[in-house]
Amino acid sequence: MEIDSKILENQISKAKSGNQAAFRFLLDTFWSAVYNFQLKRTKNENESEDITIQTFSKAFDKIATFDENYIFKTWLIAISKNVHIDNLRKQNSSLFIKITKEQDERVHLIADENPTPEDTVIGEQNLAKLLRDIKKLKPKYQEVIQLRYFQEMSYREISEQLQEPISNVKVKLLRAKKLLAEIIKKS
Repeated sequence: MEIDSKILENQISKAKSGNQAAFRFLLDTFWSAVYNFQLKRTKNENESEDITIQTFSKAFDKIATFDENYIFKTWLIAISKNVHIDNLRKQNSSLFIKITKEQDERVHLIADENPTPEDTVIGEQNLAKLLRDIKKLKPKYQEVIQLRYFQEMSYREISEQLQEPISNVKVKLLRAKKLLAEIIKKS
């Protein structure tokens, strides 16, 4: 999918200032490219999805450092390669590096804002039908939706419960809402 460079520059600029819609746009636009790149490398759907989530998490945390003289997709793929290599190193050394509290408390660029279009579609659904639709998601997406919307946990609480960085939780939730909204629209 070819995207107009002016639109992309505008969305990156908005993302740098913390605009959630811009983050959603970038995630939706480049998810498939990063996911498919990793799927070719790992030949494992779950691993590819996890790496893609981590990639966007890191990219959104560091979006202020993105240099517009480079191609955004190439920047994402480079982050993705590094995430994959880091994961392989962790597996090989079997060491788990805990994220320090300071790192976890750093600025998280995806803001908790007003309801998104996906939130609105999800909210308009009959509860029984909504629960059936949620069951169509992968378990990790079901869990993050359940924790956020049914247990009404904050990002921090979900992060602690899942033992994942807040930025990963935010990306997972963005992805889960998009997938759920697509399921709802189809049914």
